[in-house]
Amino acid sequence: MGLNFNQFAQEANSFLKEYAKQMNLNDDIDKAGRILSATLHGLRAIISLEESLQLIAQFPMFLKAVYVNGWSTRKKPRVKNLVDFIDLVRKYDGNTSLHDFESDEKAENYIKTTFIVLRKYVSLGELEDIRTELPKDLKFIVYQSVMF
Repeated sequence: MGLNFNQFAQEANSFLKEYAKQMNLNDDIDKAGRILSATLHGLRAIISLEESLQLIAQFPMFLKAVYVNGWSTRKKPRVKNLVDFIDLVRKYDGNTSLHDFESDEKAENYIKTTFIVLRKYVSLGELEDIRTELPKDLKFIVYQSVMF
């Protein structure tokens, strides 16, 4: 059985188009991709290695690739609340963060939407496991976004 990279690319492009639509970004899939990557990398930075591995086991190949890109198991950043997490996500977005995450309110909405979209691939049990590792403010976002 060979790898079908064209299929992975097609799935990724379809996902990004839908993700951009959910985020009200029109068809700006480049921005959607940067937001997705930064949010996943922010999440990856604050949850345990074990939970990361359980999470990506449920992802399709294209999301696995986004999640692990540039992964380092260095010391975890200190994230105590939602504002800290938004700052961390902006850090992962790099130079485009001012454009991509224009305000804390928009950033919060993008993070919520990302969790909602990920629910398509991730079981409620795994999201609950991840939720237990998050700061209080982020627990509420996960609960609010995917549990109802």
